[in-house]
Amino acid sequence: MVARCAEDYRAAVQWLEHKADTWLIEDHTDDFFCDQVLRGLARDLRLTEQALNESITLQQHVDANRILQLYERLVRIFTAKGWSFERKLYASTSREGNKAMNLNSFIGLMGHSLKRVETSDGVILRDVRKDESPDFVMRDSEYVLTLDADSMLLRDYCLRLVYQMEQPGNERVAVIQTPYSSYRGAPTRIERIAAATTDIQHMLHQGMTYYDATFWVGANAVIRKAALDDICVVSTEGTRTVKTYIQDRTVIEDTESSIDLGYFGWHLVNYPERLSYSATPPDFGSLVVQRRRWANGGLLIIGKFFRIVHARHQQGNDVKLGEWALRVNYMASIAWSSFGLMFLLAYPFDQRLLSPWVVLASLPYFATMSSDLKRNGYKRSDIFRIYGFNIVLLTVNLSGTLKSIQQGMTNTKIPFARTPKVNNRTASPALYVTMPWVIIIYSCMVFYADTFSHNWGNAVFAGFNAIVTFWALTAYIGIWHSVQDMVVGLIRWFFVPIKEPQQEAVRKKSSWRDALYFGDRQMIYESRPL
Repeated sequence: MVARCAEDYRAAVQWLEHKADTWLIEDHTDDFFCDQVLRGLARDLRLTEQALNESITLQQHVDANRILQLYERLVRIFTAKGWSFERKLYASTSREGNKAMNLNSFIGLMGHSLKRVETSDGVILRDVRKDESPDFVMRDSEYVLTLDADSMLLRDYCLRLVYQMEQPGNERVAVIQTPYSSYRGAPTRIERIAAATTDIQHMLHQGMTYYDATFWVGANAVIRKAALDDICVVSTEGTRTVKTYIQDRTVIEDTESSIDLGYFGWHLVNYPERLSYSATPPDFGSLVVQRRRWANGGLLIIGKFFRIVHARHQQGNDVKLGEWALRVNYMASIAWSSFGLMFLLAYPFDQRLLSPWVVLASLPYFATMSSDLKRNGYKRSDIFRIYGFNIVLLTVNLSGTLKSIQQGMTNTKIPFARTPKVNNRTASPALYVTMPWVIIIYSCMVFYADTFSHNWGNAVFAGFNAIVTFWALTAYIGIWHSVQDMVVGLIRWFFVPIKEPQQEAVRKKSSWRDALYFGDRQMIYESRPL
């Protein structure tokens, strides 16, 4: 039996290695999948095979229950059941165009046996009645795993995280996650620097857990279903009854849900390992879509956080200073850092305002970030590349912030804009490629004027900004690509989109049979252009 088990493990290893060897490699994410997922699992199974063979060589007894466990492991690895659920196929689920409602619709049906029913509004889902057979059964679960389409989990992700949730003292942990890391080996400069900022965020999130200020990062997480039930809000959307577990006021729905969970006494935890990886946009156009979405919503949520802080104070569950400061910084830092950077670039400082002590005050921040970059396998000099990266993204972050202010004033929602996944370059809106050129030209003008007026401090600062921004524009966007996008944006501005002609309803004479049996309610209408 032991020899047979070792042979089966050897066959599993050979299958995985063959799959990795024949996998079509198109980019560095495929390399990661083959090495860390397929071959990584093969290495684990080979270790078990070698241990079984060694027990045979040494003539050691292996317990029959252990052999059964090993076979059960193989069965679970190579047995999978797939099923998909598309909420917009059913009239009884939400029509909102965002990721949060995808999750809400599925979670709201968990634990129900459902029947598809044809109605005048379309197909609806309802619970089965007595003596009815269900069309499908949505099984309930103590935990829910969420995963973005462009993310990968290592093989022991669920094993480790669920084990941690089951430990004594973690009964009030609602969400456990490993904030995603980037795939190494990115082919473009912009993808590499964007990946560096992602990897630094992984370290920052680990520190936030120490102060109980963790935010759910939506790319992946293991969530306790009971915690979702606590924050569930039941509302109506037209004739539909909608269960909302994850709020969709903003496109960063995971951040608002973190605040809701804290109000009910739940905690969120970042597991201190790199077990999840997510793709980084490979070009500036797709990065614009992602970062504009990230910049939206923080200012909307921060007001809710202050209300919850007051409510927790009345409950005797005060928010500690560390948690308060980290949460406020997380939600509002893009807004105030963007406006602050714009002010630094535009304001005409003189020697009295831009003293050496002001510059030295920022050194601890840059020194710490350069140390984190080195620890994550990057260069310390990447701190300057990240500075240029933030300058070319300044307009993107400002637009996301202004969109939040507009949403707050109009109380409207915006659709979830998915990051483009295309092989070719994604074109950027003209505004976002024009502003880096404006910053370069303005900084050169300031450098020229301050040099002649002997305002050396501001002249050095303006010259540094011009050089760094020009380098970032060349490396991250491309001069020719920026010119293309500006020209295309200008041409589009000159043309007015063609609108479809409006239709008006014209009453068509009904037949005597329609008038006799159905009356005026069933009059037939035809449409014609205005």
